[in-house]
Amino acid sequence: MGVWQLLMVATVMLLGLFGVLTPGVPGTWLVWAAMLWWSLHERSDLAWILLAASTGLLLLTQVIVWQLPPRRFRGVGITRRMIVYAGLGALLGFLLVPVLGAIPGFVGGVYLSERLRLGGHGQARAATRTVMRAVGTSVLVELFSCLLIVGAWAGAVLWG
Repeated sequence: MGVWQLLMVATVMLLGLFGVLTPGVPGTWLVWAAMLWWSLHERSDLAWILLAASTGLLLLTQVIVWQLPPRRFRGVGITRRMIVYAGLGALLGFLLVPVLGAIPGFVGGVYLSERLRLGGHGQARAATRTVMRAVGTSVLVELFSCLLIVGAWAGAVLWG
């Protein structure tokens, strides 16, 4: 697979990560489609293992998300800035503390956004809890699984 095709796969995966954070965009499907595209062109044992593992992980993720309470976007106070802060926090957390850092990074991004908007710790903490109860948990589960897949793909490309 050439450099341009790898860049296209990386771009689709990045769009999938942003899609997880955007309501109505099938971000997990974009990440899976990019993995499928890479696996079909790579045709190595590692590529097929990653495709099978990512398929299983995304199916498990969908089952977990279906078991969580439904997302309630209205009336919670979710802003675009909050989504950006949460996504960047999850990405930075994932990179700084490999894999598990995405969870506190996501919650920290939501808290930081609310702290800047509301000003006080108590109000920001209460708003963060409200957001996490309404939509944050299901978004976090999907984002975490997609970050795992993108990280595994990047590791396979760089060291495989």
